[in-house]
Amino acid sequence: MFYEPAKNNHGLPFNPFKSCVVPRPIAWISTVNRDDVVNLAPFSQSNILGWDPPYVMFSANTRWDGRRGDSVANAESSGEFVFNIATYALRDAIIHTSMIEESGVDEMAEAGLTAEPCRLVRPPRVKQCPISLECKHYQTIVLPSDTRTLFNSVVIGRVVGIHIDDDVIGDDGKIDMLKIRPLARMGYLDYTSVTDIFELRPTGTSEDTVRGMSGGDARPRQL
Repeated sequence: MFYEPAKNNHGLPFNPFKSCVVPRPIAWISTVNRDDVVNLAPFSQSNILGWDPPYVMFSANTRWDGRRGDSVANAESSGEFVFNIATYALRDAIIHTSMIEESGVDEMAEAGLTAEPCRLVRPPRVKQCPISLECKHYQTIVLPSDTRTLFNSVVIGRVVGIHIDDDVIGDDGKIDMLKIRPLARMGYLDYTSVTDIFELRPTGTSEDTVRGMSGGDARPRQL
């Protein structure tokens, strides 16, 4: 089949676009407003954008009344946010935080989660998350919507601090993703998590190249 998104002429009972680019990692974004009230919300339109230095992004549409979501507004006003890694074990709390729309509600507390202070940014991280990335807001890119008064905000943050639970670091020095079981979004109401891992090693390349693709030199950089 072929269809044009602008015409929405796919002829299917559900729009298939969100199922065409999967799986998408879920960023559980924690921010604070001007009164230091914690906001926590999951975003399935998220990913990394670079590694030297590391950048991450999450994208959010405006609400139907045209207001931007709290996560976007807070990240811009405070200049900071935390990109917490969503996991299968926390799936119920993740869905719960996605349903809270009232501003001024401490969603981390509402979901029964523990707010852990960060080192370099004001918003707390989710203590129950095995990985959290402290971010400084770098830029917001506004993408127009086909629906009048709506738009998408792509929030980009530079990662300035990374928390990794020691329990998920294996004896080989790598993060054990099977232990974490990161949660990811498929299309429709479907989700998945990492339960299987395999390695693809390119042939005909140098060991330095392979090492770089795997994460590079482990020596700390001198700034």
